[in-house]
Amino acid sequence: MATSTTSAPVTPPPPLEALSVVVPVFNEQTWIRTCIEALVVSAEHAALPLDLVVVDDGSTDDTPQVLAELAAEHGFTVVHQPNAGRLTARATGVARTREPWVLLLDSRVITAPEALSWVRAAVAEDSRRVVWCGHVDVATDGNLFAAYWSGLVKIGWRRYTSAPRLVSFGAEEFDAYPKGTGCLLLPREVLAEAGDSFSSLYDDPDLASDDTRLLRHIAGRTPIWLTPDFRFDYHGKQGARGFVKQCWFRGTTFVDGYLGQPGPVRRALLAALGAGGALAVLGVRRPALGAAGLGAVTVAVPAVVARVGGSRDEITAGAVLTPVFVLSFGAGVLRGLLLAARSRLRPGRTRSAG
Repeated sequence: MATSTTSAPVTPPPPLEALSVVVPVFNEQTWIRTCIEALVVSAEHAALPLDLVVVDDGSTDDTPQVLAELAAEHGFTVVHQPNAGRLTARATGVARTREPWVLLLDSRVITAPEALSWVRAAVAEDSRRVVWCGHVDVATDGNLFAAYWSGLVKIGWRRYTSAPRLVSFGAEEFDAYPKGTGCLLLPREVLAEAGDSFSSLYDDPDLASDDTRLLRHIAGRTPIWLTPDFRFDYHGKQGARGFVKQCWFRGTTFVDGYLGQPGPVRRALLAALGAGGALAVLGVRRPALGAAGLGAVTVAVPAVVARVGGSRDEITAGAVLTPVFVLSFGAGVLRGLLLAARSRLRPGRTRSAG
């Protein structure tokens, strides 16, 4: 089991006897119903009262009507706001919560029936286990685009995905384990302290890495726990256009999450920037060699996915979508670097060391 020797202890929270849940949602008229109904079932199995706050972040489809129906049935709070992005929507929701424990949950993340029962018992068994990231399985059947992301997860975090088990990690092992705020359980005080310390390389909070930067700070204070018993399913969006937009966005947030931070991912980012720049120059000067370089990457990705135990869908996705990913994600990385440089060079800009 991995642990950090530098993590600072936090005050043990009260028992997990009730749970606040914050779900930001934007144009998810189908998945928000599935998300909430699965959450309610899991809470009922755990005999865990819910203080649920759903923040409608300016949806333009039928999400508001679906939320009104669900709120009438299950009795939770719905907050409507103009579209401001996930980070702002979460902050809005957290400000409305009442319980000392908070679960951050994305609208396409579906809670397993036994998940909350298991984590409630685990917290009662050891009060030092105060921060939990959900074990999230990506639903890949019939969705090549979701399968691509699932394959990348198996490459980047194979220390855990090759043998899922109960683990904890701190700041020193932060890059080696899967984590995210799309499914995060923690005491409200820990979340508030991390939020107060949060900073971004960018001026626009909608482009900030609200996953990596927030969790890295938390991991420096107390271990983050992960186990397949605290399980959720994620249903990714389908369609080539959505995949390109997601790659572009994740490339941008990747820079915010890792540039200037210690660890192997930052070194990989710098190496990839060098290789990508060389490949771009080569593609302009000698298009045939540039295409060959991109082809080599396209062959390498599915081969690595297969080696780390990827499914047939994940291997196929790696072979088909890698060129699109490289170009779109790379463009997002370049945007992130430009945004960081512009923010840093802006007159009067001050920045914390985080």
